[in-house]
Amino acid sequence: MRWNFKQIAESKVSFLIIRLCALFQIYINKELAEMKKINTVKMDPFIRNDQYNFIKFQTGSLVRGHANIKDGNVLDALKSNALDQVLNLFPDLGNCQKTLLCQMVEVEDGSEATRFLAELKPYVIPFQHVTAEKAKKLFSKVKKLKTPDFGQIDFSGYSYLGWNDAGSGRKYMIVDIEGKLTGIHGTIKPGNKKGICSICNRTEEIGLFMARVKSGKETYTDRGNYICYDSEKCNENMMTLDHLNDFVEQLTKY
Repeated sequence: MRWNFKQIAESKVSFLIIRLCALFQIYINKELAEMKKINTVKMDPFIRNDQYNFIKFQTGSLVRGHANIKDGNVLDALKSNALDQVLNLFPDLGNCQKTLLCQMVEVEDGSEATRFLAELKPYVIPFQHVTAEKAKKLFSKVKKLKTPDFGQIDFSGYSYLGWNDAGSGRKYMIVDIEGKLTGIHGTIKPGNKKGICSICNRTEEIGLFMARVKSGKETYTDRGNYICYDSEKCNENMMTLDHLNDFVEQLTKY
């Protein structure tokens, strides 16, 4: 009898994949069985805006996967990978928080994705509440500061606040640095072109933002980079704070 080592190897790999998928399904079923407890346990918001956007992106990949992939094992692998990436965002999850996020693997179409994301929304940590008075204090050297109507803003959808004053050609940004709000302002010129934003790292209409910053005890210099002209879209695109933190550090250190 001749052994076909290639077939044996492929058989072992297939067995391992099936076994892993079965174990993954058992794990998911256990987590979903805990889902009923969420309605009786009050949870505080624990998801940042950028993390919510990342979860939304991964949920979209599951919807596309169900629409295009027919192999059940491949779908299970896709679910496992998507869930792992989401859970890795949160190193200290409680049981109810974990169970809530695990619902993602049950999403198969657009309507289910919308429902799942709506269930997550109450657990998104809002950006610090800002009023016109607080904004004026952050930009105390700016005369006749024009601000948006902060009362109409859903702060849970922001990693930073940013708005343009088209009349002066300026952009104003409010960022949270270790719990303290900081105001940054500079000029921005709409480039009327698509490019990579240095804050959200996505392709959008960008403009060159330049701010005069302190470079020494008595010296100043202009620093900046290309960022989204529309800060609303920028916040919708952000899936990590890394690029925002780098951008802010560039403008605030000397």
